[in-house]
Amino acid sequence: MTLRRIVARNLKRLRQERGLTQEELADLAGLNRNYIGMIERQENAATVDTLEDLAKALQVEATQLLKP
Repeated sequence: MTLRRIVARNLKRLRQERGLTQEELADLAGLNRNYIGMIERQENAATVDTLEDLAKALQVEATQLLKP
């Protein structure tokens, strides 16, 4: 499994576990809603800075987004 796919799956799972829409997560992380969708669909790879912003918004360690 590629790292891009792992991040996509973890991001979507963590977002849904917290009951957040893509738009709500984007607002919390200071990102565009479309960008969240692109990451979850593996159409775009998040930068390290973006992973950090997403982790903060989800209230998890950034490593949680990278765990297979």
